[in-house]
Amino acid sequence: MTERKPYPSDLSDERWALIEPVITAWKAAHPSVSGHPGRYDLREIVNAILYQSRTGCQWDYLHHDLPPRSAVYYYFAKWRDDGTDQTIHDLLRWQAREKHRRSADPSLVVLDTQSVHAAAGVPSDITGRDAGKKVPGRKRGLAVDVLGLVIAVVVLAASVHDNAAGIVLLDRLTVAIPPGSVRTALVDQGFKNAVVDHGAALGIDVKVV
Repeated sequence: MTERKPYPSDLSDERWALIEPVITAWKAAHPSVSGHPGRYDLREIVNAILYQSRTGCQWDYLHHDLPPRSAVYYYFAKWRDDGTDQTIHDLLRWQAREKHRRSADPSLVVLDTQSVHAAAGVPSDITGRDAGKKVPGRKRGLAVDVLGLVIAVVVLAASVHDNAAGIVLLDRLTVAIPPGSVRTALVDQGFKNAVVDHGAALGIDVKVV
């Protein structure tokens, strides 16, 4: 492989060492029909995905010194659809928490939402207008631990009430974290009793603060 000038988004050797076992195991479980190991180095595939994510460029505008768009997007879509990206995310979150001498999974999370303007070209049937914040676009909801690490995400139309986002986030938590791990969720006053009641049904004490 020809050496190229590194980009700021490239994985360091230390960071690649953290996720390389997951990528290598995935590749071993998905051999090509011909048995060929693949034309492109998987570390470079990850570097290209990180470059696109960091810069926000269109896939067809990836730099020519990175693997081609067809190869990069193939792996991106595969890892997104089969949950490999989530596996890596969870692994890194566990390691970050344990580095701070915390258990792998949190017992307390914080839920919040933010309405943001949608990019040009986003279909109108998945956008809306946040009546309270006067923002047209999408609403993103996050569940984070006390370190600010992401546990669950939901993206909805901005017109969707925080209650609906909160309920979906609570449901996502039950999938992302082993049952019984999260015992408390803190929310602001944009969330109402519907979220508190839904949390109680899931065994999560939702506190409006």
